[in-house]
Amino acid sequence: MIIEEMSSVEFEEAIKSGIKTVLIPVGSVEAHGPHLPLSTDLYTIYEVCKEVARKAKVMVAPPLYYGLCRSTRNIPGTISIKGEILKALLLNILSEFYRWGLRNFFILSGHAGGTHGAYLLDAAETFIESHKDARLFVADIIKLLAPFLKELNIPPEDSHAGEWETSMIMYLKPELVKTGGFEDYPRFPKFRVVYEKEKYWSSGIWGNPLTASPEKGKVLTEKLVTFLVEEVKKFL
Repeated sequence: MIIEEMSSVEFEEAIKSGIKTVLIPVGSVEAHGPHLPLSTDLYTIYEVCKEVARKAKVMVAPPLYYGLCRSTRNIPGTISIKGEILKALLLNILSEFYRWGLRNFFILSGHAGGTHGAYLLDAAETFIESHKDARLFVADIIKLLAPFLKELNIPPEDSHAGEWETSMIMYLKPELVKTGGFEDYPRFPKFRVVYEKEKYWSSGIWGNPLTASPEKGKVLTEKLVTFLVEEVKKFL
C-alpha cells in the first residue's frame, strides 16, 4: 500500500485491518556523476519499498527526498540538509504514524553517508525511548546489499554511482540513465577535515559504472526485496 496514492478512507481501512508496519524510504538530492539522476538514492530504495509492499502486508510512506550530504556538497546539484533537521523531521513523521496506530517502522535509506545514517539511527533511538512498544529497523542500502554485491563480484569499494548503483537505475529507471559515466576512486586525506571536498572528489562517482548492467540491477533488486520481505515477516 503506497500511502501517497491512498485516500483517507483507504488509509483508515488499512489501519482497521490490522496493518502495523510502515516502510519509510529516505534518499538524497545528490550528484551521481554525469550519468545518473540527482535523486538516485531515493529512486533505488523507494522502488524497492514498493516491491516489498506488493509481497507483504505493509504501508510505504511518502519518501524523504532530502538527506545530509557532506562529501558531495559542493558538486553542482547536491542539496543537503542539516542533520538536526533530518532527525527532527523523521521524529515528527514517526510520531504521526504512531498516532494513527502504526508500531513497526522500517527506516530504509538509499543514501549511505555515514553522518546521514548516524542521524537516522539517533532519531530511532530517541523515538524508542518514549515509545517502548514501537519496533524499529534502520539500515542503508549498501549495508543491505553487501552480501549480494559479493555474490556478483562487485568490489566493496564500489559505493557511489558505480557498478551496483548504476545497475539498479538501469533496471528501475532506465529512461534516466545518461552517457558519460567513468571509473573513479577518489582519495580523501586521512583524518583531515577539509572544506573544499570537490578538490578530492569532483566527479560524484566512487566505483566503475562501465561494468554496470540492467541484469545485475534486476538481481540486486530482487534479492533486496526478498531479504526485506523476510525481515518484515519477523516483525509480524
